[in-house]
Amino acid sequence: MLLKDKVIIITGVGPGMGRAMAKLAAEEGAKVVMGARKQAFLDDVKAEIEAAGGQAVAVSTDVSDQAQCDRLVAAGVERFGRIDGLVNSAYAPGENGVFDDANIENWAQTIDVACMGAARMAQAVLPHMKAQGGGAIVNVATMQSLKPLPGGSLSYAIAKGALVTASRQLAAEVGHYNIRVNATRMGWLWGDPVRNALIGMAEHAGTTVDELAKGVATRIPLGVIPPEEECAKSVLMFVSDYTKMVTGAVLDINGGEWMAP
Repeated sequence: MLLKDKVIIITGVGPGMGRAMAKLAAEEGAKVVMGARKQAFLDDVKAEIEAAGGQAVAVSTDVSDQAQCDRLVAAGVERFGRIDGLVNSAYAPGENGVFDDANIENWAQTIDVACMGAARMAQAVLPHMKAQGGGAIVNVATMQSLKPLPGGSLSYAIAKGALVTASRQLAAEVGHYNIRVNATRMGWLWGDPVRNALIGMAEHAGTTVDELAKGVATRIPLGVIPPEEECAKSVLMFVSDYTKMVTGAVLDINGGEWMAP
């Protein structure tokens, strides 16, 4: 089991890849500490994990509040005694639209959650990781920070681009504590959130979800929109012992749609 006996915190456990990561981490032997704003959803995922024989803690958490970040970490330490990994996947999507019409003042909230929220969580776990002699942090970013999407959420791309820069800076600072920090840049993720988004787009364009999905897939060398369950595996690899000598890295997970130099 890839994560046997590790204690992993995952933020942003919603109906997309966050849920997939939490369930997969438990299947791979981890004790999972989950944070997101909706306690009822977290409780459902916790029940699924426990029904399959896993162990989990679920705490409603808004990562824009340092006290709530500290509370999530404390709950994990109280239950399981340590924190081996942190996956920062909480985000605020921001507003789609062209720059001319953008409300720039609203960007602050997206950046506060997607970038600063990850920093708050990192500050909360670092004392525990230092005391126990190591750990791993993974920051989930987006392909959009490198491949612009006209009409997409610019604040989201900016926040996630800053998150990658913060990951490298932190990796350089905490490596001598045997703490690794890496980032992933996600492309399209096939699952309920994307499917629901395509439903709305299809209705507006007078086409079908299948046709829209096929159009996206043709731009991806692997020929499919990467399933969120498969992408979750790549993210969790960074909190496993298979990447003990990897820090400050950025992994593009997008089926080859964007190939960074």
